[in-house]
Amino acid sequence: MEIYYDNNTTLDAVKDKVIAVIGYGSQGRAQSLNMKDSGLNVIVGLRPNGPSWEKAKSDGHEVMTVEEASERADIVHILIPDEVQLTVYENQIKPYLKEGKTLGFSHGYNIHYGYIVPPKGVNVIMVAPKSPGAMVRKTYLDGFGVPGLVCVERDETGEALDIALGMAKAEGLTRAGVIKTTFKEETETDLFGEQAVLCGGVTELIKAGFETLVEAGYSPEMAYFETCNELKLIVDLIYQKGLSGMWHDVSNTAEYGGLSRRNRVINEESKRAMKEILKEIQDGRFAREWALENISGKAHLNAMRRLEREHLIETTGKKLRKMCGLEREE
Repeated sequence: MEIYYDNNTTLDAVKDKVIAVIGYGSQGRAQSLNMKDSGLNVIVGLRPNGPSWEKAKSDGHEVMTVEEASERADIVHILIPDEVQLTVYENQIKPYLKEGKTLGFSHGYNIHYGYIVPPKGVNVIMVAPKSPGAMVRKTYLDGFGVPGLVCVERDETGEALDIALGMAKAEGLTRAGVIKTTFKEETETDLFGEQAVLCGGVTELIKAGFETLVEAGYSPEMAYFETCNELKLIVDLIYQKGLSGMWHDVSNTAEYGGLSRRNRVINEESKRAMKEILKEIQDGRFAREWALENISGKAHLNAMRRLEREHLIETTGKKLRKMCGLEREE
């Protein structure tokens, strides 16, 4: 594994280039501001008069349409949602990708699955902070940074890796360390983590625990506190100290109960399901399903969103979060 830090990276490959950041959401704002504050020539490409236009201008950026930014830039860094990237790319970016330019991403989805196919002569790179945008910006301002990834899918000019590392350095990522990986590895592991563990697995585990307690006659409020609210305490310990550190910090009763019974909940059957999820990611079935879902107007996703909002854990949690001062009264 190759890891790059401040002391073995430079801004040389990017200091004289124009970098167009396309999109100004959480990552777009953080990455563009960090690069700008590091002295790079950053412009922002947005939909005219969209909600982010004035925000980017007030942050001190030179803002223009996606077409104008793509034509002017040497590096076009796409930081808009996966499902809209192809349309924006085909209509507003691709016509301006001349030989020698660089196309950048922070997630490899559309390149890895072949939805976006850049023209010959164009570098294709990834610079991916492993943190939400707000933390990317905060740690940079604090004088440090978050870890990140860099990938090179196509090196047409011989400097693609140096460009990616230069952008990573300007964003503050090399202060913590940047790992070199591939579009394939980043995309497939990212999707798997989201689906099987971080977003899908955890939320379903929480709901199953909540429902088990409520169905046994315990109050929804007690069930919420024990299966959802306290999860943050455990996740924070794991984040700071790892699994062993978490076990050390909880009670002996919690440690024994958790270690002796966890594989009755997450077991070989669970791992078989995880392997099937991973296979669907690897062979493109999930990507095809998500493409069809977007064509349908996200009908299935919207139905699942509605069911999630209406679940008892959500109505209970909303009330308790207000008690804790985490949500305001509407």
